[in-house]
Amino acid sequence: MRQFDSKLPSTGTTIFTQMSELAAKHQAINLSQGFPDFDGPSELLNRVGHYIQQGANQYAPMTGVPTLRQAIQSKLSRCYNHQADVDTDITVTSGATEALFATISAFVQQGDEVIVFDPAYDSYDPAIRLNGGIPVHLALLPPSFAIDWQTVANAVTEKTKIIIVNSPHNPTGTVFSSNDLDALYELAEQHDLLVLSDEVYEHIVFEGAEHQSVLRHKALAKRSVVVSSFGKTYHTTGWKIGYCVAPAALMAEVRKVHQYLTFSSSTPMQLALADYLAAHPEHDEILPSFYQQKRDFFNKAMSDSRFTFTPSPGTYFQLMDYSAIQDIPDSEFALWLIETAGVAAIPISVFYQTPPEDLRLVRFCFAKQTSTLSAAVKQLVTL
Repeated sequence: MRQFDSKLPSTGTTIFTQMSELAAKHQAINLSQGFPDFDGPSELLNRVGHYIQQGANQYAPMTGVPTLRQAIQSKLSRCYNHQADVDTDITVTSGATEALFATISAFVQQGDEVIVFDPAYDSYDPAIRLNGGIPVHLALLPPSFAIDWQTVANAVTEKTKIIIVNSPHNPTGTVFSSNDLDALYELAEQHDLLVLSDEVYEHIVFEGAEHQSVLRHKALAKRSVVVSSFGKTYHTTGWKIGYCVAPAALMAEVRKVHQYLTFSSSTPMQLALADYLAAHPEHDEILPSFYQQKRDFFNKAMSDSRFTFTPSPGTYFQLMDYSAIQDIPDSEFALWLIETAGVAAIPISVFYQTPPEDLRLVRFCFAKQTSTLSAAVKQLVTL
């Protein structure tokens, strides 16, 4: 058989798959992969069954069912005072990852540079390279993991086309301030850059903070594609329903890729989400307190362990420093943790192109039932 050169020679199976498989093998409590172990609202789930029985089982429109796009339009206006055209500015996708890939594919050409902040969600880099682009990785450093905008400015060249930002940030939980949006806009405007803003955890911010969506900044929104996820908001990650928002001229290019990537997403799930958004717009408003209670429960219980931490400002992830327990690389510690404590976590170094020296952090997911978190903590505090 003919031999083929790999387009992603240095890419293997994702860390999420690896750790979940190891968790299953060792019967460990899985706090690694970012999914809840509880269901979304029963009313939402029941609406899916309703639409299946009603015969809504064929292709949805390529851009998303109209009622869902209208519900998204209302949400954007309510949350961010952003007025999106329901026909030209909103596209429903098969998860946020598809929206990210479609956007990168639409705009990255051979030799284009794309700025990525490490630790970074692991789909950005391969999507850039598959489309002939050059990822430019800028490292965010503990303990704050804040962006130094002067460092970003220094990294921009005549080949830079896109900056990818992610707030609330996976895996660190850091969140943007309004000053970050201003700095991002000034840089993008000066160098005529496109911004791809990954905002899948938009409603999971704590201590009463306000999510600083790119859509709040009207001038910045005009040169941005913003990506979000119903899976994160409604505890239904397995549905793989997301969406993206952009000005019509940008969205037209994204849709050109989307139509040949997945074309459309699950019809009954889209219809169910549309109904639930219209009936319960308050759901996203109570999500911060829902997850803050889980974060605080987990952190309070973990205060009796030898892990050290600063409470996460957003997402449903908590970074914890294990240096008082073991002085080994985080990938080794994650394996040791599964085998010794029966708990799975994600090592942070895998999200860096060049990890900082002596990084001793792992990421725990606290989007779990209280019983799951209690069982995990019971084993972690013995270390």
